[in-house]
Amino acid sequence: MSLLIDDRPDVIPLIKACEALAINRSTLYWRRGRRDLSDLQKQSNRSRKHCQQSRALATEERNRLLTLFNSDEFVDQPPMEIYHTLLERGENLCSISTMHRILRESKQSGDRRVQRAPQRHAIPRLCATKPNEVWSWDCSKLRTHTPSVYLTLYVVLDLFSRFVVAWMVSRKENSALAQQLMDEAIHRYSIKPN
Repeated sequence: MSLLIDDRPDVIPLIKACEALAINRSTLYWRRGRRDLSDLQKQSNRSRKHCQQSRALATEERNRLLTLFNSDEFVDQPPMEIYHTLLERGENLCSISTMHRILRESKQSGDRRVQRAPQRHAIPRLCATKPNEVWSWDCSKLRTHTPSVYLTLYVVLDLFSRFVVAWMVSRKENSALAQQLMDEAIHRYSIKPN
């Protein structure tokens, strides 16, 4: 559509052409800008591929650096740590961004540490068929009127009936309080051990 307006005779004003085609002038300007921008990007991409930077590292230097990055000392370190380790030794072989570029070109960018293969663990499923068979507990933070001061709410629920078996509010959160609440609930409902 913008091509039709660009080919209009000079005697027809742009405003009248936009009104006749029922398009907004700002949309036209936006489309022209995108078209010009994409043309510029295509030109810059073409010129960059054939252009050799004067300060670029030679191929053998890049290979030497890649061998250094993959050595036992640096194989699991990110470029930032490699750079600073070399700098402490008084060696400044290249910049951090160049290290990233070399690793990216050899498809070694990202986490360089040895990773454990993903594992699947069984998800525990609990099924309650009667009250007091399975309990669940959790703690939540409660805001007070004082900024950045919270209380901790401990709650023990019966999984079958969703009944609150026991609860407690405390100023701090720790495992001893949770154990104390659970012991009180077990004693209150006469739950046998094991």
